Amino acid sequence: MTHKKSISSNFGLADALLSTPEERELVARLNAGVTRMEESLESNLHFGDAHTDTIARYLFEAGGKRVRPLLALIAAEYGDPTHEDIIMGAQVVELIHLATLYHDDVMDDADLRRGVPTTHTVWSNSVAIITGDLLLARASSLASTLGDDMVRLHAATFERLGLGQLHETTGPQNGADAVAHYLQVLADKTGSLIASSAVVGLMTSGAPREFFGPLREYGEKIGVAFQIIDDVLDLDGGETGKEKGNDVRNGVATLPILLARAADDGESVSLVTRIDAAIAAADDSTFAELIDELRASRHTVETVARARRWATEAVDALGILPDGLPKQALVRFASRVIDRTQ
Repeated sequence: MTHKKSISSNFGLADALLSTPEERELVARLNAGVTRMEESLESNLHFGDAHTDTIARYLFEAGGKRVRPLLALIAAEYGDPTHEDIIMGAQVVELIHLATLYHDDVMDDADLRRGVPTTHTVWSNSVAIITGDLLLARASSLASTLGDDMVRLHAATFERLGLGQLHETTGPQNGADAVAHYLQVLADKTGSLIASSAVVGLMTSGAPREFFGPLREYGEKIGVAFQIIDDVLDLDGGETGKEKGNDVRNGVATLPILLARAADDGESVSLVTRIDAAIAAADDSTFAELIDELRASRHTVETVARARRWATEAVDALGILPDGLPKQALVRFASRVIDRTQ
């Protein structure tokens, strides 16, 4: 399975890195790596019968930007980018991500993912959950071929993913700061896997150990920024492949609505009250208008500003790494995360 538009082009790397032969070579290598990852992953998404295979491959075949494998491939440039284990490591992080999508859609009661009906609406909640579990099992099996350190890395990542989902579901405890709680959820649910993706690239390419800490910090911070921007995109629909305001409608905490609820000015209080009333009344047309109002509000402006700060901190974490094409690609990667709102 390949995409007409290259993954590196999707993430803006081609536009930024095509002025020299070395830059063109890097872009070509990243595109080839993602293509190889997809082809290999396609061959690994078989579970013994056609029906199960159809369900397990459903979201993979719906597309995606392959952000996590791409980051692993960029990080691998700090070691030997031709090492065969890199492609296997990239498959593992994408499998884990796909598994979380099956689970998240059930938890969020989403109707669309990547522009197609979600798995649980096509089959059932139970089928979606079990399929996510199958993908996690397959990811663990593939990770085991890469050694004990890789198994330990992904076990720790699984734990953080589970904690993030649990804390998102239970919500902040009485008296806790809702925004701080939310940001920790993002670090666990999104940042941990993106950080692991960077470390996977370093591990499988034999990169220097002193690069692990900076790339792990970069990955976690850029993961938080990525998810904050997804909160803004939820208000637009479009890129997320979901209906506009799906998360807000289903009571999923996102930063714009959290900031609006925390505000005590009359305009914010009125907006939140009207959004809640439209949801309770299942008034879709009014709800859509109110989501547009939230999108244009200062709370969404502040949300984007916070994402930019997280992305800036991510790039700052790269300070000790040597200058060169991999670092340029990582900086551009961070910029593209924020640019998705434009």
